[in-house]
Formats: sequence, structure tokens, C-alpha cells
Amino acid sequence: MSSVETRSPNVGPMLHHLTLWVPDLGRAEESWTWLLGRLGYARDGAVVDKLLFRHPVGFSVVLEQSTDMVPGMLYSRFRPGLNHLAFRVDGDVTLTDLLAEASDHGWAPMSTDGAHPIAGGADVAYLEDRDGFEVELVS
Repeated sequence: MSSVETRSPNVGPMLHHLTLWVPDLGRAEESWTWLLGRLGYARDGAVVDKLLFRHPVGFSVVLEQSTDMVPGMLYSRFRPGLNHLAFRVDGDVTLTDLLAEASDHGWAPMSTDGAHPIAGGADVAYLEDRDGFEVELVS
């Protein structure tokens, strides 16, 4: 029997983690710590020089200010690559709560029509941080 056949089925999320390279880790810390905390992620201080947030279902988000970044080349969701991250809003937090609190934590609301076909017709809201990263919040 091969090792692939003996593995137990993956019952968690398909993605293990996502790493975002940010131009200023201190600036990113304020906005992302708030947002990910409100979405159920917990900060894990075990990693040095990075911000690591773990969700109870097993997915993690890492923010890093890498020395490998090209100087002067800032992120743009309008270039090929990552456009935005979509997070499910569950539990006690609501879209209304997040939108009301966002500007106090470095996020700006973006316009939306309130529903998105990829999100299965669910209510959505969009936020953009000071470095141009966009998140979609799906309720």
C-alpha cells in the first residue's frame, strides 16, 4: 500500500496557509490583527519577524516584510496575481459590526452591490487597507 493510500482524509480546509508580503509590517500589524482577530484568528508569536495568525479550523495567514521584496515595487491588486482575499463572517460578528469598526483600524470600506455570484448570492462587503490589500467579507 502506498503512503498516499494510507493517509487519513483531509477534513480541514484545502489551503494550509497564505503568506502576504507587506511593505510595512508595523502598519500591517494594526489593521490585520484587528480584522483577523474579529474573524476568529489568534495571533501566534512563535514565529520571529512575521505576523502569524491561526484559525481554529487549521488555516493560517502570515504577514511578512521580506528582504526579498523588490524595492519600490508596491503591491497592486490590478496587476496579475492576487486580487483580494475573501473571508467568511460567522459567529457573533456581523458585516455591519466590521464596517462600523474598520476605519478605526486602518481599513476603508469599498463600494459594493451587496451580493456576489461567487459567494453564492451571500451578502458581501469589501475593505481596503492602507497598502492596497482588499478583503471581501462574506456573510
